[in-house]
Amino acid sequence: MPLLVSMPHTGTFLPPDVKSRMTPEALMLPDTDWHVDRLYWFAVEMGASVLMPTHSRYVVDLNRPPDDAELYPGRVKTGLCPLRTFSGENIYKDAEEPDDIEKTNRISAYWLPYHEALEAELTRLKAQFGYAILYDAHSICSHVPLLFEGRLPDLNLGSARGASCAPALAQVAFKAAQDGDYTAVLDGRFVGGHITRHYGRPAQDIHALQMELTWANYMDESFPYRYDEKKSEKLQKTLKNVFRALLDWGAETYK
Repeated sequence: MPLLVSMPHTGTFLPPDVKSRMTPEALMLPDTDWHVDRLYWFAVEMGASVLMPTHSRYVVDLNRPPDDAELYPGRVKTGLCPLRTFSGENIYKDAEEPDDIEKTNRISAYWLPYHEALEAELTRLKAQFGYAILYDAHSICSHVPLLFEGRLPDLNLGSARGASCAPALAQVAFKAAQDGDYTAVLDGRFVGGHITRHYGRPAQDIHALQMELTWANYMDESFPYRYDEKKSEKLQKTLKNVFRALLDWGAETYK
């Protein structure tokens, strides 16, 4: 199957030297993409490739560029090695933040291996099928006042404003997302992070889309972030339809 599902923010492991320096609030890992691996496990059953990390995004954010350039100029920045949570709380105790050398070491130890694996799998899929589709799977609390006003739409698709995939592919995915009982938007508040923007090369037959789901549709939005089986089963039906739409488009376009 020419589909790779990347889940860059599901990791929860904190190396002891990092964990000992973090605040109690940060140790609850509130900005993790909770249960995304469980929600999308049907992708494995469908035959898609799946890539996910072990380490928390607080160690290094795999969906940020290695030079830590801003992805959304003018908005609050969530960096490559974050210093604050999405609610504005400090991640590290006083005077315990990582310095430039530690950040560089984290990139080498954790960021690079993920991206090398991602690139290798996309290359393999394209060689086998003639094209590849990268689906970057994310989730977030439906209300994040520091970053966004109001409630986020349920399903947020991003195609780097049409640059990371064929426009027709983005449209079939968006249509499938709208077929359920959820609000959906394409290239709204989320247009795709570094992974979508960097690996989406439609001219080279590698297409990338980001999906940002709101937690309210499959889990509790407060600690301990309980997974909701009933809500999840309903959401999975829509997500499966999105996957089928992507694959049907690919089969028709590259037949």
